[in-house]
Amino acid sequence: MVNTRKIIAAAALTVASSLCALCTLCAAQGFPFRPVRIISGFAPGGATDVAARAVSQRLSESLGQPVVVENRPGAAGIIAAEMVARSTPDGHAMYLANATLGAPTLFAKLPFDITKDFGFVSLIGMGASALVLHPSVPAKNVKELIALARAHPGKLNYASGGTGNITHLQMELFVSMAKLSMVHVPYKGGAPSTIATISGEAQLMFSSLATTLSPIEQGRLRALAVSTPKRSAVLPQVPTVSEAGLAGYEASSWYGLIVPAATPPAILARLSNDTIKALEFSEVKERLVSQGIVPAVGGTDEFRKYMASEIPKWAKVIREAKIPPQ
Repeated sequence: MVNTRKIIAAAALTVASSLCALCTLCAAQGFPFRPVRIISGFAPGGATDVAARAVSQRLSESLGQPVVVENRPGAAGIIAAEMVARSTPDGHAMYLANATLGAPTLFAKLPFDITKDFGFVSLIGMGASALVLHPSVPAKNVKELIALARAHPGKLNYASGGTGNITHLQMELFVSMAKLSMVHVPYKGGAPSTIATISGEAQLMFSSLATTLSPIEQGRLRALAVSTPKRSAVLPQVPTVSEAGLAGYEASSWYGLIVPAATPPAILARLSNDTIKALEFSEVKERLVSQGIVPAVGGTDEFRKYMASEIPKWAKVIREAKIPPQ
């Protein structure tokens, strides 16, 4: 009797597994059967938003369904990332992740595990942030800014795209390496923080070139340096932070698409391949490059490996900068 029950249970489990596999196969074959959403955790106009919209049109064409970008700003993108992590894993919701997601140790508690709760679709691009000042700040270069901040500890306010945002970490790294004291003022995304700095509400910031390039060219912001190891092609006259006076400084941004971890492999592969193909179109490349983002082709495996290297790197920055868990 006991053996019969075991046999029946095993058979039921086998049938259930087969049905589950069949459902997954059917879902993958029918994908996509409704519009696909790319969720951005930041306000419209920032680099993350630009990266999402740069690939959305070509993805719409290849997938045969509208690909819609939704902005859900707040909590350094955590709200939007959790929304995608808990969504139905059928490929119809993707999160446009950025470098902030590579710094989980900044947060005391996250509603997801970046290494376990997501599938990695593809990298989209790597970008530089510009260290910019309101024109009223009397510093013409990085060395003068450091001297000014040291002479007036705690008097300079810097904006960021949110607590834990890459622009926050970039400035904290700068502050730590230069041994400065400044006040952090977080905003809900790169665009709002840029507006605050242009208006003089904040005095300086690190921000993506996507949001700062126009105000820099218009003279509404003064660019002192870029965060990457090499100068940006769109601001070739602006030095890197390292060559401008803070040797060894480097803090790049990145952008990529992720989905819930349980997304069927066939759907994940489809999204990855289509994103890589989208990045091959000249107008997509040009749109990214014009905003200071260098296209970075890296499929599922490459993206996962890159993320695995980012987490310990930023954990070290957070620890050395003595940033308390948020």
